[in-house]
Formats: sequence, structure tokens, C-alpha cells
Amino acid sequence: MPITDVISNAQDLTLTIVADYPVSLTRLWDAYADPRQLERFWGPVEWPATFTRHDMAVGGYSHYYMTGPDGTRSNGWFRFLSVEPYRAFEVEDGFADEHGVRNDALPTMRMVFTFESAGSGSRFRSTTYFNSVESMEQLVQMGMMEGMKSAMSQIDTVLADLASFAIGHATDAQLLNDCQARVSRVIRGRVDQVWRAHHEPALMQRWLLGPDGWTMPVCEVAQQVGDSYRYEWASADGTERFGFEGELLESAAPRRAVTTERMIGTPGPSTRNELTLTTIDGGTLLSLVITYPSKELRDMILATGMTTGMEASYVRLEREVLTA
Repeated sequence: MPITDVISNAQDLTLTIVADYPVSLTRLWDAYADPRQLERFWGPVEWPATFTRHDMAVGGYSHYYMTGPDGTRSNGWFRFLSVEPYRAFEVEDGFADEHGVRNDALPTMRMVFTFESAGSGSRFRSTTYFNSVESMEQLVQMGMMEGMKSAMSQIDTVLADLASFAIGHATDAQLLNDCQARVSRVIRGRVDQVWRAHHEPALMQRWLLGPDGWTMPVCEVAQQVGDSYRYEWASADGTERFGFEGELLESAAPRRAVTTERMIGTPGPSTRNELTLTTIDGGTLLSLVITYPSKELRDMILATGMTTGMEASYVRLEREVLTA
């Protein structure tokens, strides 16, 4: 077990956990930056976590829920107060209701996470600051200390799994719940480069083509929140054509954009697409959380081979845009 020290200080209202890991500092940091990895150890063993948002930048939010053995869910959130890549980050952490809305009836806390090289590995320290003695006692009675120890007991397994999260691993989709899926891919390029490639029409028309044999004759990008966009693709022989349109709901360049999306000429509700770009060792982690109006539509779209087409595009992005 990696935990080397647990210090509870009732006078300072703090709880500190120190742990040592036989991996590089960058590997340990990336486990916290990547929601696919973080959710494998954020919750206790019996209460695994699922992250539906993880925006690791100052002012960014993470939303998650933990699922108990009987299917009961406990919802939570945290907001990033500071981020010093590969050194430290600080969050405000709290509970949410069943709809993911902040629940002020339960205590919030401030948590500081620091990372440093130590010998042939790295050292991790988390310090939780409580708002009052009552808050500290309430959270301890709720099993916070035991939960943190249980959660951190899973990190070694995550850190040892290099293949699932390495650069070069193909695009994959993970089902988060009945209506949401998360598409993930590590892209060889800086965050600002990947952002430009997703927002400049001349660049998009070079790589966002799916399998070979398609062109993108229409690429109208939403420039500001509230603007509409429209993308259309045509087969090289001119026999097929399709497209998507939607609205830009949120934008925080160069790391996060939220849009609606619907197929042109198709009735029915739109999907909600949340794109997050995060710097990790060797490139940029692209996470796309898609919220579908129903489980049936989600399964139908994923069954079309969507990720195969996306992978072809990302390979083209790396080969023809980012390394050009």
C-alpha cells in the first residue's frame, strides 16, 4: 500500500495523507489529469467513481458520482482553485444532489494536492482543510478517512497500466451511464495546436474527414457562444452527402467547448457534446462527453462505428496537420 503517513490535526482542522509511488512524477500527475484513470481510484473500492466532467484548469469543474453495491449513487463536485502542472493543484470539494446540483446542506472542504520527485519514484501529499470542527467531525463520522484510504489503495494498479492510456492507443468510447458516453484519445500535439485544429475551418477541412474518400465542402464554425455551426461532408464521387449543425453553448479556449449537435434534415432532439483538452505527458488528452436524448439513440450511434471514423480523422490530424 503506497500510503506512508496519515496526520489528523484537530487544532488546524486538517487531514494530511502522504504516499510514495515507484513511478515518475509525470506518470502520477497524469493519473489525476485523466478522468479515465482518476475514476478508478477516486472512490472507495465498494463505491467506484464515474466522472462526467473533468476540467483541470483554474475555474474548471469536475462532476462525478460514486455507485454503491446496491446501486445507490453519491454525487460530488470539485472546482479547481489553482493548477501548477506537475507540481500541485487545489480544489474546493463538495457534495451534490441526485441531479448533480451543489448540495449546501453538507459541508464543503478545500484540498491541496502536491507532487514531487522522491528517489527513484514520486511522493504525493494531500491536505484537506475543513471549515469548522463540526464539519470535520461530520465528515470523519461519514467515513471520509476510511474512504480515502480505500480509494488510494487502488492507485498502484492504475499506475501499472500503461497500455490503456499511452499515446498511440486508438480512440475508444466508454459508457458512463444510460445516456452518456465519453470518447477519449491522446493526440500528439500541444493543447493550443489541437484547439486550433478543431476551430479553424482551413485546418478542419484537412483532417476532419473520417475514412478516406470524403471531403468537407462546408465548414461554418461558431465563433462566439450562441452562434450556430454547420459542417457537411461529401463522398469523393459525389454520390453521398451528410452533415451536422448545432449551437455553441460554452467556450473556454483553448481547453473546453460545449455544443449541441443534430444531423441536418433529421427531426428530434440534439446531443450535447462537451470537449475538454488536457495537457499530459507527450501530448493532449482529448475527452468528448456526449449526452444523448436516450439510451437507444446512444447505442445506435455507437454501433455505426463512430469511433473508427474518429480514429481515422485523428491519425490524419497528427500526420497532416500537427506535424506539418
